[in-house]
Amino acid sequence: MEILDETMVSMQAVDRSVRGKSVTVIGAARSGLAVAQLLSTNGAHVFVSDSSAAANLQSQIPSVRSPLDNLQSLGIEVETGGHSSRVFAADLIVLSPGVPTSAPVVREAKRRGMRIVSELEVASWFCPAPIIAVTGTNGKTTTTTLIGRLLGDAKKKHSVAGNIGTAFSSVIPELDESSIAVLEVSSFQLDDIESFHPKVAIILNITPDHLDRYEQSFTKYIASKNRVFENQTASDFLIYGYDDPATRESVQQSVNKEVRTLPFGIDRNFDEGAFLERGKLVTIIDGTRTEVIDTEDISIRGIHNLYNSMAGTLAVQLMKVSSASTRATLRNFKGVEHRLEFVRERDGVKYVNDSKATNVDSVWYALQAFKEPIVLILGGRDKGNDYARLIDLVERHVKA
Repeated sequence: MEILDETMVSMQAVDRSVRGKSVTVIGAARSGLAVAQLLSTNGAHVFVSDSSAAANLQSQIPSVRSPLDNLQSLGIEVETGGHSSRVFAADLIVLSPGVPTSAPVVREAKRRGMRIVSELEVASWFCPAPIIAVTGTNGKTTTTTLIGRLLGDAKKKHSVAGNIGTAFSSVIPELDESSIAVLEVSSFQLDDIESFHPKVAIILNITPDHLDRYEQSFTKYIASKNRVFENQTASDFLIYGYDDPATRESVQQSVNKEVRTLPFGIDRNFDEGAFLERGKLVTIIDGTRTEVIDTEDISIRGIHNLYNSMAGTLAVQLMKVSSASTRATLRNFKGVEHRLEFVRERDGVKYVNDSKATNVDSVWYALQAFKEPIVLILGGRDKGNDYARLIDLVERHVKA
């Protein structure tokens, strides 16, 4: 099996040319700034528009020189504090992921029939490397970080970017055909793709989240997540969480039947995929069965991290990372900041920072990861979630 060949049949109809074209970038945060520079470098006439005041944008990014000044030094015009009619004098509009499709400027662009794409889409036009794209409601950051570590420990050239905090556009110059782009991908970034085409797509799970942005429709949120595999062909792979009903059912209904699917799950054996058997993480790819590691030896705790480890292991096996290297990384990987992050122990009490748990499902996984009685500090912004799912776990695990 040849892993790294690339088929672009589904993309031939997409116009990826930018040289000499007028492009408006809406949103001057990290991704907007990066894609503006990428477009300008490739010959586009770029205009950046942001509704925030210039002082607010500059204060968000500590730098000797303002990022907005950097754009202007490249001949990129920038407006802040609102969107003028100049936004619409363009051949193409590029959205930063933080700009909701419900924003008036976006609605007006759609009313005019303008072509609108995401920063993720544009960056993919210039990416020479195969892409591993990780999406899902929970576990994206941990799994993306883990894949980066697995590749790095195996001495595979790669870059980690996307929703994880580094704009995809900003790492394009460091990628080539021998490297691998590992991307954390959010539903917001997928909303406005056309030809985005990962060699390996991963859907960890899909549970209700961000419904305020999807008209309180779980169906629309699922459809957004599933766009990660819509351009995949027979030479590509989709790794997905079989135990999550919404993920399993939507993948089985929607995926191109030519795409190689690799499910992962806890209590079932697959002809191809990853599962647990007699306390071991086991994978089967192309008929080759590998007992990768004893689950007790995986350093990050909780059933959700078993799922993350299975998905990451499958992804790097497709990139020819050895089992020995994978095993060593899984034994030593400490997770990511703010995700079940052990802070300290004082007077016999362990303090754990799980502030990345920003929805009901991620809190559910966190609560079942501990046998000790828990004092739970819980708060934040409601995004249309149903909190009833937490009641039983809170009654069983939470002391106060």
